[in-house]
Amino acid sequence: MRRENVTKKALKIYHAYNPKYFPLCFLQIVFQNISPYFNLWMSAEIVTALYEGRERRELYLLVGVTLLGNLLAQVLEAALGRSVQNTLEELQNNELAAFNRKTLSLDYDKLENPEIRLLRRKITENSWINAYGVKRMRFMIEELMSHVVNIVFSMALFVEMVSLIIAIPFHWLSFTLFAAMIGFLMLTSLFLTRSEKKISVVWETVGDQMLRENRLGNGYSTHWLDNRIYRQQNIITKLRNKVTADHLKVFSDVNQKNFILRIPASVLSRLLELCTYLIVCFYCILGAFPVGSVIKYVGYLGKVSGSIGGIFRDMNELRNNERFLETYLAFFDIRNDMYQGSLAVEKRSDKKYDIAFRNVSFKYVGCEEYALKNINLDLKVGERLAVVGMNGSGKTTFIKLLCRLYDPTEGEIHMNDFNIRKYDYRQYLDIFSVVFQDYNLLAVPLGNNVASDAAWDSVKAERLLYEVGFGERYEELPQKLETPLYKNFDEDGVNISGGEAQKIALARALYKDAPFIILDEPTAALDPVAEAEIYSKFNEIVGDKTAIYISHRLSSCRFCDKIAVFDKGEIVQVGTHEELLADETGKYFELWNAQAQYYA
Repeated sequence: MRRENVTKKALKIYHAYNPKYFPLCFLQIVFQNISPYFNLWMSAEIVTALYEGRERRELYLLVGVTLLGNLLAQVLEAALGRSVQNTLEELQNNELAAFNRKTLSLDYDKLENPEIRLLRRKITENSWINAYGVKRMRFMIEELMSHVVNIVFSMALFVEMVSLIIAIPFHWLSFTLFAAMIGFLMLTSLFLTRSEKKISVVWETVGDQMLRENRLGNGYSTHWLDNRIYRQQNIITKLRNKVTADHLKVFSDVNQKNFILRIPASVLSRLLELCTYLIVCFYCILGAFPVGSVIKYVGYLGKVSGSIGGIFRDMNELRNNERFLETYLAFFDIRNDMYQGSLAVEKRSDKKYDIAFRNVSFKYVGCEEYALKNINLDLKVGERLAVVGMNGSGKTTFIKLLCRLYDPTEGEIHMNDFNIRKYDYRQYLDIFSVVFQDYNLLAVPLGNNVASDAAWDSVKAERLLYEVGFGERYEELPQKLETPLYKNFDEDGVNISGGEAQKIALARALYKDAPFIILDEPTAALDPVAEAEIYSKFNEIVGDKTAIYISHRLSSCRFCDKIAVFDKGEIVQVGTHEELLADETGKYFELWNAQAQYYA
């Protein structure tokens, strides 16, 4: 991406979140700037009237027009301000929704990619530092619109002033002052351009320092329990003192450089202001315009010079902000590369979906070692398969490949004799119901959580909640399926325990009514006896579905048709509970005897 197109591309995306925002904002800016110019104009007329000794009636009329004009401008500005605030809220909500849609649409391997996670984190962190990114771009665009409106309004006064000046005879002093003013204006613009570029570089140091401070601050706030137990306050205080010292040093250096860099432009601005006063006063003495116009034209010229300087500052701010916009755009430019497939998944009433792993190996991006190596395994319709092994043996990776969250690095996975990559991706996912160890429930009504949808079948949802053992707690809920879970968004929400949440997650898996039911250690936080009871009860209600139970404990093994034992990324044993237990040299025998006391 060419650097000069960064802001343009980001603005196009940002504007699309709510196309009404910038037009309404421009109208508001117009009315915000009308009032000062109107007041300059009317003040000049009132002073001139007083100087010329006009009748009181005319003075009262001028004052009344001034007050009425200001009132009208403020009313319109307030009404537009309310509309602008509403559209901004809508824009920000749409931006957040766009981030969520992009995140949810990414290939799963990209969601777990540390570099992409860091990219998303950087966007948030950049917004903490002087609102860098799209928010900073919005501020600068609004300021630029204000400067442009100021200059446009000033043109009317400029035309009036020039027409009055050229009506009087040429005077060398007025020409000299006018030429000096133009020269100072050009020099000021030149120095502003150069100094703002240097200042932008200086302030990048501040941005990096603030990013470090924010990360440290977040680290302190997320370890409050350890801080309390181990009395780490002295360590934290020491770190904070160092961060504070670094902060003061960086900001002191930056402020000093900032002050020095702005001196030439400030001096030229004051000289420009002096020339402005001299020109207007000189022509007033020559009789080119009345005395009250001194207020009008001096105010106008001051605003013009300020707006021109502001445009240079804002353009440099936009250029400085581009490196943060590049991070923002990089996230939205991430492309999915997982093949989506086109073969329709046949909807079978007999749920006959046989799956076979054929020499499947897999390693995660950035890792040299294989997470799985040469996996060969058949899954037959209606089977109960237990996948067991120690932590880190590859059990969850096996399930992610089965569900096609990842594609194998080597080998193939077949379903009914076709490579699963050929099936339509969404249709293939629909044949699986999975309860992962790190499952999540939403802070929405219970019925929505069970159905994972905006609507639900009340009879089916209640039946499944009772079947998974949630019935007793369900009877206590005041609004039954309409009861909100947690209190994030509703004060009437109900907090539930970890065990109750697991039962709701199991009911959700059954509600989907998919041919494959997979439990990937969702009960790991429970004791072995409680886990065995849940697996046994769940096995009763699975029916004719193919069920896969993953655990590093062996509570699910006795009632399974087949057990696959994983160790260091490989399947080292496959068989029934009795067959594997008979092999006293095998890994399963070792695991079983290590845990036998829990199942006696």
